[in-house]
Amino acid sequence: MDSQKPILVIDDDVELCELLQDFLTPEGFTVEPVHESRQGVERALSGDHSMVVLDVMLPGMSGFDVLRHIRVESSIPIIMLTARGDDVDKIVGLEMGADDYLPKPFNPRELVARIRAIQRRAVSSNSREQTPGDNKKSLSLGNVVLCPMTRAVTLDNQEIALTAVEFSLLHELMLNAGAVVSRDGLAEKVLGRSLAPFDRSIDVHVASLRKKLGHECRGRERIRTVRGVGYLYALQPND
Repeated sequence: MDSQKPILVIDDDVELCELLQDFLTPEGFTVEPVHESRQGVERALSGDHSMVVLDVMLPGMSGFDVLRHIRVESSIPIIMLTARGDDVDKIVGLEMGADDYLPKPFNPRELVARIRAIQRRAVSSNSREQTPGDNKKSLSLGNVVLCPMTRAVTLDNQEIALTAVEFSLLHELMLNAGAVVSRDGLAEKVLGRSLAPFDRSIDVHVASLRKKLGHECRGRERIRTVRGVGYLYALQPND
């Protein structure tokens, strides 16, 4: 992810977009606001942006529809803006491929924190690729091969599309195959933040991975839930 590229904000609330521009610009970010859904899709797919901030409540084509169109062609990081307390919107957005969410109304400082968390994840990934050692080697467990250098994942020799969060989550689980990784630890590594009470972000991303990779491989469970603790990638190199 090129952090020098502008952030695309897709929201029909003109005043909110102006507020975000006023707040984010002194923080070193460039913001491009778009107030219409279809134009938002076109701009998100242009390759001109580092990430997208997308409101769920858009006239005409909803934010979910915009997200669906973007995810067909792009894995650009997307932060969804949802109605406060609407857990359904949060879960649906994550299930459809959003990287994170922020409930409205929100403190602009919290949005900055989410943006910087995504940037840190990208920097951390790049540093892993450039650092000699096991972290940059391809990982092969069962019928899945993950290559950190190219950020490619294949399932039965067929490349599959993962979001940035899904890739980072799978990488952490495969690096620690056979060991339990806590939900809080995964959130810090993958989302760059602590989990709030009742925050199901990691659980939804794990569910998405299971759907894309398959719950089992050769009769064995792939990602095991350890209740009250976290998750374990159960397959080993010789499986």
